[in-house]
Order: sequence, then C-alpha cells, then structure tokens
Amino acid sequence: MNTSEYYSKILDELSRSSASIRDEEVEILLESILGSKKVFVAGAGRSGLMARAFAMRLMHMGIESYVVGETITRNFEQEDLLIIGSGSGETASLVSMAQKAKKIGGTVAAVTIFPASTIGNLAQLKITLPGTPKEQSDSGHPTVQPMGALFEQTLLLFFDAVILRLMEQKGLNSANMFGRHANLE
Repeated sequence: MNTSEYYSKILDELSRSSASIRDEEVEILLESILGSKKVFVAGAGRSGLMARAFAMRLMHMGIESYVVGETITRNFEQEDLLIIGSGSGETASLVSMAQKAKKIGGTVAAVTIFPASTIGNLAQLKITLPGTPKEQSDSGHPTVQPMGALFEQTLLLFFDAVILRLMEQKGLNSANMFGRHANLE
C-alpha cells in the first residue's frame, strides 16, 4: 500500500469514529466548561499532546485553562473542571489526578474508550470515544493504525469540534481569538 492509500484509510476510520460520539455527552461537557471557574486538562503521551492543544484553544477563547504538571498551573478548586484524555482510562498518574480532583470537590470529565475504567468511574462526566488502546489489538474498532493512534486522532478532532461549539455559543471567531495568540515569537 502506498502513503496516499494509508491516508485514505485513516480518514475513513476517523469518519466512522466521529459518527459514534454521543451529542448529549458533548453538551454536558460544554455546559461544564462554561460553568467552571478554571479548566484543567491532563493526558499522558500523545493523548497529553492533544489535551495541551485543547488547553491552548480554550486560552485563546478567554477561558482560564491549565495543563496539569506545568510550572505555571494554578491550584485546583471546587469550582474547577479537570478533563482527562485517556484511551485506557487506567494510566496510574491520571488515576491519581482524578482521585485528587474528586477529593477536592471539583468536577472530573473522562474522555476515554472505556467509560467503565478506573478514571471513568471516578469521573462525573464521561465522553466515550472509539479507538483501540495501545495495549490491546481489538476493541471493536478495527484500525490499520498502530497502538492508540485512532483514539489520539479522534481525541484531537473531538477537542477541535468542542472548540467550534464553544466559539458558536460565545459568539467568537478566529479574529477575536487571535488577539490572545502568543506574540513574542
């Protein structure tokens, strides 16, 4: 198979993935983001990179957002939301974060393949995304891609779709948001 054929297969997989996301779960997440004082995001590995991109766009919208573990991340409080992106829902460091956030009294949202995972069970909000976790070969979502790539790509597209819905709700466009873009580069 050549590169363009793989590209087409990946796009087909992503198209199928997006069709399985439940709008009612997304709407609850949107309400939680808009109703929170601060939004924190976390993920490990490539899922963490997708979460970082999401936090950046939230910041561009004027929503106070932080990536857990960064040196400038503020403290988590009861009025805050922690969004964890984890395919397996079992990553030990992320489980610990969810436990701490829940103990503090804030809201935990899990974006995962497995809503019945440890993180899913700790979360008040669950958004189920399709994919195959890196440590399993079959979760009902066939993919030509290695390890957790389908989940990670779906996670990025999901977060971008959430941003578009938030922009719509807040009456924002790219020009409004560009005013908060980094300018010391």
